[in-house]
Amino acid sequence: MLVYPHFDPIAIHIGPLAVRWYGLMYLVGFVSGWLLGRHRAKQPGSGWTTEQVDDFVGYIMLGVVLGGRLGYILFYDLPVYLHDPLQIFAIWRGGMSFHGGLVGVMLCFWLYGRKTGKSFFEVADFIAPFVPIGLGAGRIGNFINGELWGRVTDSPLGMIFPGYGAGPYPRHPSQLYEATLEGLVLFVLLYWYSSKPRPTRAVAGLFGVGYGLARISCEYFREPDIQLGFLFGNWLTMGMLLSLPMVVIGAWLMYSAYHPRNTA
Repeated sequence: MLVYPHFDPIAIHIGPLAVRWYGLMYLVGFVSGWLLGRHRAKQPGSGWTTEQVDDFVGYIMLGVVLGGRLGYILFYDLPVYLHDPLQIFAIWRGGMSFHGGLVGVMLCFWLYGRKTGKSFFEVADFIAPFVPIGLGAGRIGNFINGELWGRVTDSPLGMIFPGYGAGPYPRHPSQLYEATLEGLVLFVLLYWYSSKPRPTRAVAGLFGVGYGLARISCEYFREPDIQLGFLFGNWLTMGMLLSLPMVVIGAWLMYSAYHPRNTA
């Protein structure tokens, strides 16, 4: 059994201000994506300028934070927030939904596309390869917080988490599984695939398929949210339910990108 490294969720204190690792992981994701976006914009034929990338970062941050928070509230824990609305603002405790953040970011794609004259998928195809960096960093933040741990296991990879409700049982470090698949592996795949010209919608489609399959796979090791449990049988979770449409839509986007006549 692995030993969970007990982290202090607070990285540094600046006077009365406590800077948490969870927030820093989001900062790492935004800054890394911004720098890679600027690098990609400088490549011939990118269709983007570094100034446009700089401008779009603000849109992305707003979409991720607002969409992620509202998505978690609506999809995972609405009764709690209806009972105590002030908890909506306690984002340092976690409680961000990727699928909600995705909806927020997609709205940003549309708004920024209108502003710059780019199509929705021109924006989506350019940004999609950088999204896994933030996903991976966010999962590392979950691991440091000791939250969203995995199911009980007798695997050598199991570790005992300190969080309330984890119990004295070894569990899968599913946050690290997700950081690897949804973060590192998906980033390498998308960055390689998008390094050459691809039909419009293809990169966004591959992101949908790749993330959806990675998330569904990891959900088999992740403990479902205690307030929801399994939605069906002893296997279907909310994460799976929300990810399945991404796989279907992503596959259709890739097919339509390479076979436009068959989908017109």
